[in-house]
Amino acid sequence: MNPDKKTIYTIGYAPYTLDAFVNILKKYKISAIVDVRSSPYSQFKSEFNRETLKDFLKVNQIAYVFLGDYCGARVEDQSCYVNGKVDYKLVAKKSKFKEGLERIKKGMEKFRIALMCAEKDPITCHRTILICRNLLTAGIKIQHILSNGKIEEHVDSENRLMKLFNLDQPEFFRNEQQRLEDAYCRQGEKIAYEIAEPSNEN
Repeated sequence: MNPDKKTIYTIGYAPYTLDAFVNILKKYKISAIVDVRSSPYSQFKSEFNRETLKDFLKVNQIAYVFLGDYCGARVEDQSCYVNGKVDYKLVAKKSKFKEGLERIKKGMEKFRIALMCAEKDPITCHRTILICRNLLTAGIKIQHILSNGKIEEHVDSENRLMKLFNLDQPEFFRNEQQRLEDAYCRQGEKIAYEIAEPSNEN
């Protein structure tokens, strides 16, 4: 059972070897990985391909669940695209995405979960900008495991996000929450999956 049912972690595997990845999970007593990649395979780190990773985690008594089809960044539903790019605000309204969030919250009752994607920096990944943003409304505490193995509290991630767009200073017409929402939207637009332009080559 998870003694802390209100905390969830996130991690990007890019900076880690497989052994180092598992060691850092054990350090924070992570008992389950939720893979939120749309495609659970890596061109550059094949050891993190779904089957290999799942087997290695199992040997180390860590559960593996794939939810990329519910909470991935590349969405099949064409109604979630605006001008060929995924709109996270539209994704967040979809029943399939909400079902994915409910599965995560249900899993938190039994496991200490880390949401896993590739990117090492949480604010450049949809695990933060899309998933964690919507988990916050359920009163869940979020902690990001960084590439140096240390924890960044989600509020500190949000502060970095606001600084990224020069929104960290007080404004006359907008309060801090409004500026934070703007930062989420801008970063979502910046990192969202975009359908490639068709080639003109024959």
